[in-house]
Amino acid sequence: MSPRKYAPALCLAFALAGTVFGTAAKPAQSPKQDVKDAGHRTQDAAKDSGRATKKTAKKTGHGVKHATQKAANKTADKTQEGAQKVKDKTDPN
Repeated sequence: MSPRKYAPALCLAFALAGTVFGTAAKPAQSPKQDVKDAGHRTQDAAKDSGRATKKTAKKTGHGVKHATQKAANKTADKTQEGAQKVKDKTDPN
């Protein structure tokens, strides 16, 4: 009797035994506990959503601030450049 001959049957038997004993070992939850768990999951989801909203708003605000400062600096540079051109044209030299 070779172990190879009985290996598939043993594997199947262990797998079936594991599923039977695995499902029977879990205690049933009461409906009250199910409702409590659902409430906690909803609360956690709302907290996660709030954190994501805060993070996105902060990131967007920083981006807007950066873009505004960059535009203001570019405008000031171009204004100064234009003023220098006018000064050069009106200079008596």
